[in-house]
Amino acid sequence: MAALGKIRSRGVALIIIIGLGLFAFIAEEAFRSCESQRNNERQQIGEILGEKISYEDFAKLVDEAQDAMKVMGQDNLTDEQLNQLRDQVWQNLVQYKLIEKECDKLGLTVTDKEMQNVLNEGTNRMLLSTPFVNRQTGRFDANQLKQFLAQYQQMKTSNPQAAEQYDAIYKYWNYIEKSLRQQLLIQKYNGLFSHCFLSNPVEAKMAFKEQSEESNIQLASYPYSSIQDSKVKITDADLKAKYGEMKPRFEQYVESRDIKYVDVQITASRADRAALQKEFNGYARSLATAADPADIVRRSTSTVPYLGIPVGKEALPTDIAAKLDSMSVGQTLGPVESRSDNTLNIVKLVAKQELPDSVQFRAIQIGGTTPAEAHTRADSVYKALAGGADFATLAKKYGQEGSEQWLTTRMYEYTNTMDNDTKTYLNTLLTMASKTTKNIATTQGNIIVEVLDRKNMVEKYTAAVIKRTIDYSKGTRSAIYNKFSTFVSANTTPDAIYKNAARSGYNVQEAKDVTTSQHYLAGIHSTRDAMKWLFDAKVGDVSPLYECGNNGDNLLVVICTGVHPVGYRDLSDPQVKEMVKAEVLRDKKAGMLIARAKGAKSLAAAKSKGAVVTAVNQVTFTAPVFVSTTGASEPALSGAVYVAKVSQFFARPVKGQGGVYQFQVVSRKRNAMKFNEQQEEAQIRQKAMQAAGNYMNELYIRAKVVDNRYMFF
Repeated sequence: MAALGKIRSRGVALIIIIGLGLFAFIAEEAFRSCESQRNNERQQIGEILGEKISYEDFAKLVDEAQDAMKVMGQDNLTDEQLNQLRDQVWQNLVQYKLIEKECDKLGLTVTDKEMQNVLNEGTNRMLLSTPFVNRQTGRFDANQLKQFLAQYQQMKTSNPQAAEQYDAIYKYWNYIEKSLRQQLLIQKYNGLFSHCFLSNPVEAKMAFKEQSEESNIQLASYPYSSIQDSKVKITDADLKAKYGEMKPRFEQYVESRDIKYVDVQITASRADRAALQKEFNGYARSLATAADPADIVRRSTSTVPYLGIPVGKEALPTDIAAKLDSMSVGQTLGPVESRSDNTLNIVKLVAKQELPDSVQFRAIQIGGTTPAEAHTRADSVYKALAGGADFATLAKKYGQEGSEQWLTTRMYEYTNTMDNDTKTYLNTLLTMASKTTKNIATTQGNIIVEVLDRKNMVEKYTAAVIKRTIDYSKGTRSAIYNKFSTFVSANTTPDAIYKNAARSGYNVQEAKDVTTSQHYLAGIHSTRDAMKWLFDAKVGDVSPLYECGNNGDNLLVVICTGVHPVGYRDLSDPQVKEMVKAEVLRDKKAGMLIARAKGAKSLAAAKSKGAVVTAVNQVTFTAPVFVSTTGASEPALSGAVYVAKVSQFFARPVKGQGGVYQFQVVSRKRNAMKFNEQQEEAQIRQKAMQAAGNYMNELYIRAKVVDNRYMFF
């Protein structure tokens, strides 16, 4: 009871303590919740129609596309190619999400039956890139697909290890199938959309008249350039009024930033170049006398491996390939600098041969407990074949199909390494005559090959290439970095950088309207951190020093000079103001020239008022008139000529892009075009569809797409 009394006596204090404890608990949970939300947002690569797209989901789509490219033989993508792939995946994703929503509203779907019809037809371009194409018909074979899928499912149960070999093809087909369904849905929507545009015979006749009727005119031009800009008074009220008219032009759908920056590229010094030249002189001497260049090329750390087999020019760097035809076999050229890729190069032409681009063959691999045993077995098989034995029968005896297959250039020319057995095997296949058989000995056993066919004879080269970037030394890098770092530390404000950059040997550059969709800031590679900084920065902020570019060979400091949020750009924006001012200037000059032209009743009178009179022929309604005296294309003038009467002076001044005009139609006739009603109606529909083709832009704008890929790639 005493304890209870104490509690009661301190009730208020206890409530406060408990309340603070609860508040701390709630605050902690709220903090955790906010932090969790921020982490989720950090993992969001974008947003489409309110649907958040995670980095993980987008990465899966990119991986799928990349795996598909590997199956098609496009492996080891460069950074540029990988960025292009990501762009394509993102664009496809956005487009499909937008169209999918519209299709949902309309009840449009792609049925399994429609999909099957496309498979049975077998002409879709996507299907023709699969392994299930019938060689005889050149079409996709749905039966081959069914057989493959059945075999794959059977293997997964009976022989999982064998099934793994088919996984890549299975995944590739799933990718093709999904992409094809999406393509068909988009085509269905576009088809429905296109049928909304109609034409009729009356419209066709009018369109034909507009493009076939040609007028020859005498044109009186009053160029805007005839009035000096300084003679035109422009007020703030003029600018505001014109801005109100032009405002829709200045709507911005994505946020952008303006920057100024200093970019320092680290390059090799004279001493660096001299050291590399000395090293390459030694390689050149060794290569010229070497019987086998492989070891020399390997020791040189050349970026171009030596395979020791003949390859086409396309497999070699373009600068090297360009030199081969002027070289003789055995000749060594270099060291020579290539400015296109900033490299020093040596090339030795080992051999030059005319060889097939494709070889059809079949093979039997013969093994044994020892190489000698394998060789003995192979000899007996080879003799049996020479005596007329059936190739396929002997292959089955050794557990092989012995089926026909093709060896193409792309299968081996772009590899980075090649062992001696493979080299021997390929060289033998490439040089064998058609309808001949050989027994090839390798370290693992023997391979008996029969060449069935050779196609596309081309010039091939065996070339040893030593190619190295003319790179800077550590000392050079340190010196350049220290100098620029000192400059950045001493100049921490925009004004200081602008004032002192030139004195220190640096150039301040500018870039306008940088958006998050750009991969590189100012076109410099590996600037993701700088991009992140920029889109968190305020006007006037100066970035830290960034090491970027290829292998960190660029030093960059960025100044945020402008922030343009989504919405309408204001008149205070220098770019907007300049555009508005140009329009006001044109309007004012047009008013002055129209006043001058008033009262002119003939070409002579117009000339007396300062007009330049020239002849312009073959003027049609459908094409803007190009006026040489003003240097402008004038659609308004084309329209006026079309309605004007022949021989009558058109006194009402026509305001154009480059000046004010009066004219007289001298003659009018139809050209040699012949009227085709169906063709004209089709062209009208096509033009209408092109005009309405901006519907995707409209959908995109309404979808409020958020693109945060710059934070991840």
